[in-house]
Amino acid sequence: MLKEFQRFSFTTLIGGLLVLLPITIFVVLVRFVFDLISNFLKPIAALFGFIQNEFLVQLISFSIVIAFCFFVGLAVRTRSGKGIYTYLEKQLLERLPFYTTIRGTVQQVFGDKGSSFSKVVLINVFEVQMTGFVTSETTDGIYTVFVPTAPNPTNGFIFHTTAEKLVFLDIPPEDAMRTVIGVGTGSDILFK
Repeated sequence: MLKEFQRFSFTTLIGGLLVLLPITIFVVLVRFVFDLISNFLKPIAALFGFIQNEFLVQLISFSIVIAFCFFVGLAVRTRSGKGIYTYLEKQLLERLPFYTTIRGTVQQVFGDKGSSFSKVVLINVFEVQMTGFVTSETTDGIYTVFVPTAPNPTNGFIFHTTAEKLVFLDIPPEDAMRTVIGVGTGSDILFK
């Protein structure tokens, strides 16, 4: 019983870490960039004397962060920008801990329409319907479906089944994932 409790505690801790780590890294990074820009703008604003309001400096800093993210996204849509990003990713980013795991998860959930997680289904398991995401399909009609657990969608179950046990839904994966994270709230969109 003690070993089961230790295993449960360890896997729960790791699951929580896998959920919180990408969010924490993102928040810390955005906050760092925001503070850096804000600290850069304060002396310039004081020098010219046209911005005395701290809130206005923070608003401008936030606008610069948003504009920077937009322009980075715009740059990687070009052939040369994508090439530079690919080079930097191979040489630098892939050496960072957890980067490839975080990138793979984000690409699976929010990736192209042809990627896994692009099809939302209701799967009939144990005579109840569960929200799932098709992760692969074999040539002989077997679907692999990931059913995330709430509220931590990084945990879940994997089922291999035929199309007869599935109801394919015409909703975006982001909306379905929101119902999982929200512990079922807003699930009416699954049945419309």
